[in-house]
Amino acid sequence: MFDTLCDLVPRDTDYPDRVRTLTILNRVLDGTIYNVLPYHFHEERSEAGEYIPLRQRRPSVRYPLCRIVVEDSVALLFSEGHFPTIDSSDRTVRNTFANIVKETRLNLTMTQAAMRGATGSVALLLRVLRGRIFVDVLDTMYLTPTWDPTAPDTLARVDERYKVSGADLLKNGYEIDDPDGQYWFARCWDMESETWFEPTPVGQSLPAVVDTVRSVSHKLGAVPIVWIRNLPGPSTTGDSSDGASTFAAAMHTQVEIDYQLSQVGRGLKYSSDPTLLLKDPALPDGELVKGAGNALIVSEKGDARLLEIGGTASAAVIEYVRTLRELALESIHGNRANPERINAAQSGRALELLNQGLIWLADNLRTSYGEAGLLQLARLIVRASQTYALVVLGKEVQSLDPAAPLSLKWPRWYPTTADDRQKDVQSLTSLVAAGCISRETALKAIAACYDIEYVEDGLTSTTLEEAA
Repeated sequence: MFDTLCDLVPRDTDYPDRVRTLTILNRVLDGTIYNVLPYHFHEERSEAGEYIPLRQRRPSVRYPLCRIVVEDSVALLFSEGHFPTIDSSDRTVRNTFANIVKETRLNLTMTQAAMRGATGSVALLLRVLRGRIFVDVLDTMYLTPTWDPTAPDTLARVDERYKVSGADLLKNGYEIDDPDGQYWFARCWDMESETWFEPTPVGQSLPAVVDTVRSVSHKLGAVPIVWIRNLPGPSTTGDSSDGASTFAAAMHTQVEIDYQLSQVGRGLKYSSDPTLLLKDPALPDGELVKGAGNALIVSEKGDARLLEIGGTASAAVIEYVRTLRELALESIHGNRANPERINAAQSGRALELLNQGLIWLADNLRTSYGEAGLLQLARLIVRASQTYALVVLGKEVQSLDPAAPLSLKWPRWYPTTADDRQKDVQSLTSLVAAGCISRETALKAIAACYDIEYVEDGLTSTTLEEAA
């Protein structure tokens, strides 16, 4: 059924196959995959009286399993209690990034990026306006990256090209000859500038003309974009620019679940309003007449009965759907824990074991969006500080040391209990007393649990217990 839906999605031959694949993935994620079907699920007959097959009806029950798994994994990745700390041995760099995260609301931006990137990839655009830092999330559907052949992990150029209506261009201040026509919008980012081009009518091979008014020079010496591939593994789109999608393995099953639940709902409605069947011997064989009072009149010796669906079939479908859900969640490492079975408070470690599949998924995402995403963005900000006088929280900050090491400190997956925290403090106190670790290292280990933003403040206390 999912393949049938995909065949109905319009195909624009002016775009590569990657664009169509990403379009389908986005439709699954935002729940619009069924918009291509012309009928509602309750519409069983057309106006001409013809039966409408199920494959042409939009299901009445929709279980967004794919989006649930994406939201759960992203919550473990970049929510308020899970956002990493950008750490450095350089105190100035460390404190500056702590303020940048607050001012730019970077946890919200990275959450949005991880949601969009679940289809395969996402891009972060760094902008410096009047000294302030802004980070925008770019959908990669119409972006084409070009990598430096001498440094395959470094972007040399990113091109954007897609169709837009003339009316939309007029609203944005462009001078367009045909408001009803379609135009190509294009721009590109390279190591020195962001270049915009004048819109070109679709179907006309006109040379690209640079829009000198909107083009700007950023002078960073690097492309101001961080390209993030979602997950390691074979690309869902077949393009090396994209990673594996978070939910692709469960798309077929989600569609099956939606239709099965819709059929159950349909059966329950029929059971609540059964159809009366009257057998009329005067009626010719093979002829069926729908009479008044929700009755069907047929031939064959006159008889009557109530046609309704038994509860056994509904229970079987519900069990089938439950099994499908388990298989789908297992295939994409979703959360299969049943909260009804948890009848007591659980420690953080117990919750990790309970949701091990989801933890594994979020752990892989930490590599993609942390090391290859957030950390690369931080290095780009350090580079920008060499060119621009950055203003953070209303204060101008000095140029950041490009040689300063950067790393991410991730908090625990789940909050710890009071007993867990007490054991941590005792263990760390013993290690500090024995000289195995420093007080600063010990404080960093518990900083996330106690919301310690500046470790230096905790170093003034007498004991580790006082710092906590």
